[in-house]
Amino acid sequence: MYQKDFIMRMIEMIADLIALLLGMIKKGDISQAHKLLENAYRDFLKEDASFFRNLPKEKMSENLLTEHNYTNEHLKILSELFFVEAELNIATGDIKNGLNYYEKSLLLLEFSEKNSKTFSISNESKTNLLKEKIEKLK
Repeated sequence: MYQKDFIMRMIEMIADLIALLLGMIKKGDISQAHKLLENAYRDFLKEDASFFRNLPKEKMSENLLTEHNYTNEHLKILSELFFVEAELNIATGDIKNGLNYYEKSLLLLEFSEKNSKTFSISNESKTNLLKEKIEKLK
């Protein structure tokens, strides 16, 4: 029960942080958003941002689950962080990296949804949003 409560608090905290980061990006406060995002990787996933940025898309989910003992919830958090990473890259004009992070975010979200025991309308709409953004950038 305690672990479930902890995970729910983490998810609420990451949702608040994502909203804050997206607001900062929209206002043009890119450097502050970047600093907060860097800290979020370590705070929520206990690894440096560069560790996740360097993961190849092809085996990202399996590596994190098997070699690093992450859960589906961790993958959802990483998916959200990659979404913000994409938004930051797009805001600075780096379309190529933005597309890469949107694709990574989508892969993680689809993987975690496939392995989840519940259906989430918000995850479904996030999946559709990511697909739209990817299609527009290609």
